[in-house]
Amino acid sequence: MDDLQVRDLRSRWLSAFLGSRDDDSCVPSPYRYADELLRRWQEPQRRYHTVAHLVAVLDRIDVLEEYADDPDLVRLAAWFHDAVYLPDRSTNEERSARLAERALPEAGLPARQTAEVARLVRLTVSHDPAPGDRNGEVLCDADLAILAAPPSAYAAYTAEVREEYHFVPSDAFRAGRSAILRQLLDLPHLFRTPYGRTEWEPTARYNLAAELEMLSTAEDPAS
Repeated sequence: MDDLQVRDLRSRWLSAFLGSRDDDSCVPSPYRYADELLRRWQEPQRRYHTVAHLVAVLDRIDVLEEYADDPDLVRLAAWFHDAVYLPDRSTNEERSARLAERALPEAGLPARQTAEVARLVRLTVSHDPAPGDRNGEVLCDADLAILAAPPSAYAAYTAEVREEYHFVPSDAFRAGRSAILRQLLDLPHLFRTPYGRTEWEPTARYNLAAELEMLSTAEDPAS
């Protein structure tokens, strides 16, 4: 990550953080928290869940911000949503939410806003916001928008996910990944915002079906 990208991300963090507060009173240097989060997003075990994913989610929130009640809180949730990430653990989202609950009050964010950020982070376990949860809809759509990527970018995404789970045997990975894809395809809607349903849903469903077909073919030794 070059200096320009670091400066841009620190600026985006500061804007979201200040926009989420109730007043403009002095707080500890907020850049300290951005730098710690960026350090986490660059850990060596990551292949897909990297700074590039963080930037992509933030960019998509910018596209969807009109649908959120508190877009800056959604942006802070994006910063934290994979801040703790160990591919062999199932508690990453909970640990990421707890990190937000510790760091944000220390940084000077009020309790209500901190609780909303943590709630949104926990929501990325299921990506299933309740009807009317506008903040949740925006974060989940932004996080899942990679499913609607062009073919080459989608292929890169699936390869990076496989690299993160390199310790899982091929047969087990194909079975687990196929189950996830089927669950997604069975949903009445992958995306909850009007923009997501219009602009991302058709391509995402095509990509998911194509990947599932590829995995199914790989499972068949006669193919």
